[in-house]
Amino acid sequence: MPRLFGEELPVEGRGKPLEPEVVGQAPERSILLYVHVPFCRRKCHYCAFHSQSFNQVTFAWYLKILLAEIELWGKRLSRPRVETLFFGGGTPSLFPLNDLARVMDALRASFRLDDGLEATLEANPDSACDVSFFRALLSIGFNRLSLGVQSLDDPDLILLGRPHSARQAVDTFTLARQAGFGNISLDLISGLPGQRQRDWLRQLEGAVRLRPEHLSCYGLTVEPGTPLERSLDLGEYALPSEKEQGQMYVYGAEYLESQGYLQYEVSNFARMGFACRHNLGYWQGRDYLGLGPSAVSTLGRRRFTNPRYMDAYDAAVRGGFAGMDFEELDDAARLREMVMLSLRTTEGLDLVRYRKLSGRDLLKDEARLMQGLRQNDLVRIKKGRLSLTKTGMLVSNSIISRLI
Repeated sequence: MPRLFGEELPVEGRGKPLEPEVVGQAPERSILLYVHVPFCRRKCHYCAFHSQSFNQVTFAWYLKILLAEIELWGKRLSRPRVETLFFGGGTPSLFPLNDLARVMDALRASFRLDDGLEATLEANPDSACDVSFFRALLSIGFNRLSLGVQSLDDPDLILLGRPHSARQAVDTFTLARQAGFGNISLDLISGLPGQRQRDWLRQLEGAVRLRPEHLSCYGLTVEPGTPLERSLDLGEYALPSEKEQGQMYVYGAEYLESQGYLQYEVSNFARMGFACRHNLGYWQGRDYLGLGPSAVSTLGRRRFTNPRYMDAYDAAVRGGFAGMDFEELDDAARLREMVMLSLRTTEGLDLVRYRKLSGRDLLKDEARLMQGLRQNDLVRIKKGRLSLTKTGMLVSNSIISRLI
């Protein structure tokens, strides 16, 4: 499943504003909260997320609308309880600190933030390179940091169009530690043009030496219309073979686990007790509210996406999201998502729960498929759960599509 942060998902149909009774929002119901910050200093060569160049005028417009949207949803959902908060982008570390504090104050006024709230902010090394910045984040209320490192090799960073160097990435991590952050995640990308298995393992070794609490290791996806796609089409670069990419994944995962980083999802590894609760909530099918342009929400049986562009986003918030496009998730859709999301995690699919929701015995109905998957060491069945092996995760999309 693609990252949900700031992405647009297919929607259909039209609906009235989502009132509490429509989404089944109970007073004590908890949600995950995501805030999309659609600004970057420049667009990376591989990126297809919605973002725009940072400037003061557009940012002031965005901030005004965001504060109004926070108040709107706080009232509409009767000030729901929030277990996790995630500022993604874009580049949230471009957010001026005084304005970031204003947004956090607004969230506290309109939502009930848990005492044990996991509050994450994504940051890029080029825009978060001062110990005072990290100390301010802690005082504002953030307790988890996700650093967009992507690579610890300068040639890779240049190829990707990243605006920082490998040295900056290491220095930024060190400054965050000095400031007092005890929960730091690093993002890394494998399968880069020209990359070999030994190069990827060297990347992981460099990351492990820093001792972050969490690592997100994504395989490169070549998005349509990006500069990277054009460069590959012109033959300027060549991707590693599928076999080598597979070896990077399997051997990389084995190395991380040998270093104490437990794999809990296809692309995510954490030291004991540091799995990202926000992302786990997505994979567990929890309700989440997305704020900001292009942010996605799923509340009850409805999924909807905020408008991508500022003028349409402004109009939607001012109009109370009247006539907002939405996708109605029927029982079959919810069951498909449960299978898809569960099988992305190492915990896997609860077969008893599946049978209760579907009325089907998956192992019996798909006996031939299961036999083939088990013979090829792609799945395992243990304690009433179906999960993918590391090799199975390499072809997870194909396996999941067969099952749903």
